[in-house]
Amino acid sequence: MKRDEIADLLAFLAVADERSFTRAAAKLGTSQSSLSHTIRRLETRRGFRLLNRSTRSVAPTEAGERLLETLRPALDGIDATLTELGELSNKPSGTIRITSSRHAAQTVLWPAVARLLPEHPDLKVEVSINSALSDIIAERYDAGVRLGESIARDMIAMRIGPDLRMAVVAAPAYIATHGIPDTPHDLPRFACINVRLPTAGGLYVWEFAKDGRDLNVRVDGQLVFNDMTMVMQAAIEGFGLACVIEDQAEQSILDGELVRILEEWCPAFPGYHLYYPSRRQASSAFTLLLNELRYVAEHRGFANLA
Repeated sequence: MKRDEIADLLAFLAVADERSFTRAAAKLGTSQSSLSHTIRRLETRRGFRLLNRSTRSVAPTEAGERLLETLRPALDGIDATLTELGELSNKPSGTIRITSSRHAAQTVLWPAVARLLPEHPDLKVEVSINSALSDIIAERYDAGVRLGESIARDMIAMRIGPDLRMAVVAAPAYIATHGIPDTPHDLPRFACINVRLPTAGGLYVWEFAKDGRDLNVRVDGQLVFNDMTMVMQAAIEGFGLACVIEDQAEQSILDGELVRILEEWCPAFPGYHLYYPSRRQASSAFTLLLNELRYVAEHRGFANLA
């Protein structure tokens, strides 16, 4: 392989990752036409097409996918070696990329990051707020934060947060007009604010349990959101019942904006976990964050619940 072909392979990887010549060009700091020329040159030199192009999308061909299967691990290995060399100074540095839901980032991840940054000026952290289950290997994240039940089996998972509970809430004005359900079985008679799940695209089924028996209820209403801030706002303004994570509604309950109902039907469930690939060598920067989260988990008793 010629030395200048390495740059062409990096260009191909950028286009394959971004699925767009425009975004890849911006990422590489070059022009779209120059990048397109680079890919054509690589394909001509090798004698096979690597990318299928259309007016709306770009996707790897079968040959392109096979090349990516070799290219990504090779580059990860180079990255790991360079990281090891950089760590000879014993000064943690570099960028950590993490995907997380908004609630997990605010309540668990951000407090740890905020403690580390002032003491480590060479450390950079990129947090991608995304409720969908991301493929952290394909999208080149160092780790993700999700509920334990959502983590793939081939990942290392570490408990980093306390148990959570759901809370069914409604505004006093709504309750004054419509009353409250005595049990979850009554929910179909009430206006409920639905949540659209980001991964499968379906609606969240409200989950309850009591006396060792689980009960899932599909609710209905005029509103559907994929953002919990909007769910809370609609509930406060009296548009129906909402089912949210307990601490999201805590202040509104204390302020009298919302009333909690069906509390005895909402048991605790395992909280957030940090998950990351078992085969990827951790950088000093990521190890630093990992140790900070582990320290908090151990001292607050979360680690023993994993």
